[in-house]
Amino acid sequence: MPVIEVEHLHKRYGEKVAVDDVSFTVERGEIFGILGPNGAGKTTTAECLEGLRVPDRGTLSVLGLDPQRDKAELRQRVGIQLQESQLPDKLRVGEALDLYTSFYRKPADQEHLLATLGLQDKRNTAYKKLSGGQKQRLSIALALIGSPEIAVLDELTTGLDPQARRDTWDLIEAVRAQGVTVLLVTHFMEEAERLCDRIAVIDAGRVVAIDTPAGLVAGVNNDQVIRFRPSGPLDPAVLEALPEVRRVEQRGERFVVTGRGNVLHAVTSLLARNAVIAEDLRVEQANLDDAFVALTGRKLD
Repeated sequence: MPVIEVEHLHKRYGEKVAVDDVSFTVERGEIFGILGPNGAGKTTTAECLEGLRVPDRGTLSVLGLDPQRDKAELRQRVGIQLQESQLPDKLRVGEALDLYTSFYRKPADQEHLLATLGLQDKRNTAYKKLSGGQKQRLSIALALIGSPEIAVLDELTTGLDPQARRDTWDLIEAVRAQGVTVLLVTHFMEEAERLCDRIAVIDAGRVVAIDTPAGLVAGVNNDQVIRFRPSGPLDPAVLEALPEVRRVEQRGERFVVTGRGNVLHAVTSLLARNAVIAEDLRVEQANLDDAFVALTGRKLD
């Protein structure tokens, strides 16, 4: 049974329709992504699930609970990392954890959580003295301190440097490995592609596709583009004769070969038979960016 069910969710603010007939389900144990540009309705959808906003229409169920009617029980079982959050500058990490621990009937072990998140030596550090990555890890710790069955993480790595972002991704995978279902709200393509089992692509308040990252990409184009500079003379017709090759272009000294299936193996095997080395070899194929453009007609900001 799904642990999250959303059916025909609508939410507007005045004349602005933020969420327009959104439906999806999340299975236990998966990392489910809500992907879209700023203003697409991602955060509003998450806040309706968290009980922080009242939907205008639609049916929501989280762990079999109604987010409005069953708020108290829901907050014992769902951990939330908000898109924007701030703690008092002088509040120490340990004090924040003690405060949040007092809210839950079955809190997690603080020391284990701090160790898992790499904050074990920051217990006595004031919030204002934490780095951006450490603040983000603390926000994850506060979302997990209640031993939740579901963690809702909204724009988890916004503002982090590339290394801190990748470290945070490792942490989320570790959280899922402990059996926590993760609902991840993001506008980072690489983040969604790296972490999510399935993704709901939302644009202008509507779901335009739901699939695995690979499924979304496969629905666009499965061509591969191989770029290389041959070490010796090479007749383009030889490459064009390969059944996996669809097109060959010669741009100065470089060849650009477009094909499908096992085209890379076919091309490199042919070059080897002809004693030609593919120098500066690059292989490109469709990614989630291409899928988003195909689905919405524009790039994700």
